[in-house]
Amino acid sequence: MSEVYCLKFRDLAKEVSKEYFEYKEGVYAWFTGPTYETPSEVNFAKTIGADLVGMSTVPEAIVAKHSGIDVTAFSLVTNLAAGISDSPLSHEEVIEIADKTSKTFQNFMRSFLGQINLAI
Repeated sequence: MSEVYCLKFRDLAKEVSKEYFEYKEGVYAWFTGPTYETPSEVNFAKTIGADLVGMSTVPEAIVAKHSGIDVTAFSLVTNLAAGISDSPLSHEEVIEIADKTSKTFQNFMRSFLGQINLAI
């Protein structure tokens, strides 16, 4: 399976995001969770070219693509991965960052979804 993500949706996201935040693309590595990644997993992910790690997105994208659904994905980054920072991972910090950024992200998503028919 290749070309999972819809290029039209990607182009729309780039355009809509200009109003809300700096748009970045990268390679997402998936770990099953439900715990945060270990420093070893982060090092492995970096070795294989990942820019970001998380516990969701990939299984959902695979199922959607195989079901013939146009797919896009967004990540709201809430913490540096284990081993990147000298500080240990803190679930409380993750929740705090998510709370601080959620309104901007919600507004972006509303705008993106409001314009998605233009991309189809």
